[in-house]
Amino acid sequence: MLGICVKSVWSHKRRLVGAVLAVVFGVAFLSGTLLLGDTLSANFDSLFTQANGSTDVVVRSATKVSDAQGQSNRATVDASLIDQVQRVDGVAAVVPYIEGYGQLLGRNGDRIGGAGPPTRAANWVDVASLNPYHLVEGRAPAADDEVVINRGAAKTGNLQLGETTTLFTPQAMQVRIVGITAFGSADGFGPSTFTGLTLDAAQQHLTVNPDRLTELRVEAEPGVPPEELASRISSVLPSNVQAITGTQLAAENFAQIDSGFLGVVRNGLVAFAVIALLVAAFSIFNTFSILVTQRSREAALLRALGATRRQIITTSAVETLTVGVVGSAAGWVAGVGLAGLLKAVFDSFGFALPAGGLVFKPASTVLALVAGVVATVVAGVVPSVRGSRIPPVAALRDLEVEPPVVTRRRTLIGVAIVGLGAAAVIGAVAGAGGGLVALGAVACLIGAVVLGPVAARPATVVLGRPIALARGLTGDLARQNAMRHPRRTAATASALMVGVSVVALFTVFGDSLKASAAKGIDDTLTADVIVDTPGYGGQTGASGFGPELARAIAAVPGVHSATGVRGGNALIDGSTHAITVADPATLDDVLDLDVTHGDISALDASTIAVSDDTADANDWQPGSTVTITYPDGSTAPLTIAAAYDHRSIVGNYLLAPAAWTPHAVQAIDRQVLVKLDGGADATAVRSQLADLAKAFGNPRVQTLPEYRTSATEGVDTVLGLIYVMLALAILIALMSIANTLSLSIHERRRELGLLRAVGQTSRQARSMVRWESVIIATFGTLGGILLGTFLGWGLVEASSSGTITVFSVSPKQLVVFLVIGALAGTLAGIRPARRAARLDILAAIASE
Repeated sequence: MLGICVKSVWSHKRRLVGAVLAVVFGVAFLSGTLLLGDTLSANFDSLFTQANGSTDVVVRSATKVSDAQGQSNRATVDASLIDQVQRVDGVAAVVPYIEGYGQLLGRNGDRIGGAGPPTRAANWVDVASLNPYHLVEGRAPAADDEVVINRGAAKTGNLQLGETTTLFTPQAMQVRIVGITAFGSADGFGPSTFTGLTLDAAQQHLTVNPDRLTELRVEAEPGVPPEELASRISSVLPSNVQAITGTQLAAENFAQIDSGFLGVVRNGLVAFAVIALLVAAFSIFNTFSILVTQRSREAALLRALGATRRQIITTSAVETLTVGVVGSAAGWVAGVGLAGLLKAVFDSFGFALPAGGLVFKPASTVLALVAGVVATVVAGVVPSVRGSRIPPVAALRDLEVEPPVVTRRRTLIGVAIVGLGAAAVIGAVAGAGGGLVALGAVACLIGAVVLGPVAARPATVVLGRPIALARGLTGDLARQNAMRHPRRTAATASALMVGVSVVALFTVFGDSLKASAAKGIDDTLTADVIVDTPGYGGQTGASGFGPELARAIAAVPGVHSATGVRGGNALIDGSTHAITVADPATLDDVLDLDVTHGDISALDASTIAVSDDTADANDWQPGSTVTITYPDGSTAPLTIAAAYDHRSIVGNYLLAPAAWTPHAVQAIDRQVLVKLDGGADATAVRSQLADLAKAFGNPRVQTLPEYRTSATEGVDTVLGLIYVMLALAILIALMSIANTLSLSIHERRRELGLLRAVGQTSRQARSMVRWESVIIATFGTLGGILLGTFLGWGLVEASSSGTITVFSVSPKQLVVFLVIGALAGTLAGIRPARRAARLDILAAIASE
């Protein structure tokens, strides 16, 4: 039997190519994503180790006001601690460190970075062991207008040693570049930028309070372990200040980014890879189902010669195992190249990831290979077990393994599964719990696959009707071919259905996000002009500008008022929350917050306004008191003076500048909302504002309709990235259609020969097969659209984040998907159609 098995694999190698390629693509995506995830983890770990690992001890605030990507934003510490720490036995040096926002202008006048990765500025640390950056050109800054910049920023901005440029902190300052730095062997800390200033300049420009520091960096005397020194320092510190080793800080920062940004990226990539592998499994299942049918006589002869069912199944298992091993091995090799391609895709969409050599982990390699082999064996053995049940005599009479009639039992099971899935989704929408959406989605997907053969025949009848009317007999034959094997048609279309359903789900979710953002702007924003800086996909980014811009805009003729909007993070009753800060005296000119209680214009240093949802969730009333912990670590009681309903622009917590500015690290406006005079020439005023803004780093100056459009561009960017990630799954699905049709050509050789003998031309043969492919692809695409739209509705309606308030679906976009699916079906049918047209008529008629 082993010899027969080997000969069987070799003799059917051409028919197995499609299955092998499906495994290759599926495993390539899985291994590539795992490899990229491992590489990113190693690179981030290396970055944080270089950034903090060489520092013996870091003294910082124990109060964490927010979590950033890879770094906890903590309150500042008092500069008086320097002398206190310096007196501790074992301390060799104590260096004050002030870090904040600082963005450079390139030679072309554009801002460098800021669309995601941080733009950092800090005082230059002369103690090499306490500074991850080192000079590669020039010298350290000595005057307050001198800076050093990292080599990556210099390359991006085309800046050179000795050149003068502008640094925004956010106030504009003219600086001269006297040094170029590197971060270890890299150009910088990943894609972020770094500007080093003198300590005096940092105190003037990076903090509103020169007596407050970001942290202290401590060097130990030779022979003093960092752990022991940290313990000694901790004993003399106040309760709200802590000392940890640099190694602990590096591990903490990595753990934070690993559970946040990096975890999301890695899990998202693996999710897409699993979808691709699932689609590949459908293709493998379909391939072996057809092969088992075509080789039923071969199996019957073996049974007649004494082979048992177990041996037949074992032979098929060895065959599928061979496909799985070969395809998985080739897929892993392809995944190495795909990992680099995936990183390039992220970079092209503006999501820059740290560069570095690929990191191979045995566990990830084994996981990818095992997943590919197991998926192949499971998908391939199931048809073999089903085929082995046919009696030898029946198989010798060419009884089909796949009966054309779908059993009632399958119908009932499919309806039950879909019903349970739909009930779970509807229950989640009704408030039973968002987790039910995921369970309902899985159940609906499984049920749709089970019900596929039930729906295949009536669906192909309907979908093929226009083709039959338009193409005559050729179109009718294509429709009948699609109807002939409902299980095969459904299995082939299911691969495409899975991929399209995920695309449709994200499309619906994205449309709803955009509609919700647009509604929030329409309901809340009454400004005529908005000034901001772009981030990912055109949205407002992390960059900003000083309050001077709002004051300068307010003085422009034709401007009624200009309101700067800034903010940050703080603790409200011990929990981290985003805070928005704006001048209450002019806020009513540019925003309609739909105030339900109190008076926003009355906000001062001792009061706060909150959204209605937040007030209801915490049982707060006007006059209630909350405790705020500011970024500088100070705490104060605030009285709730007002509540509002529209929170899309200002969020859940609103403060006056009088309450926030004395405690902020830097005063950075992220937007300026401008209201024009009633009779002002909007075009002329906007032009003046654009000219004025050039001195502040050339931020965007947009009208309200323009801002409404740009505010939703980020969703399109993310959707574009998702579509690229799902493209491989769709490609595998189309390969499944092409492979199924190619195998069916072999199965229908005699039928095709007879059609040619009675007058069908080669052109008609090609057309018949292509239209059959179109029908199958349209069936899968339509099923995916319907399923994805339903699941997208459930996800949107069950969302409890408050970000999505409107369910929206774009019929135009879904129609585009349907058209693309039909066109893709045409492409998938080209090769099988050519094969059908090239059949030798006499040889085909004589075949059995």
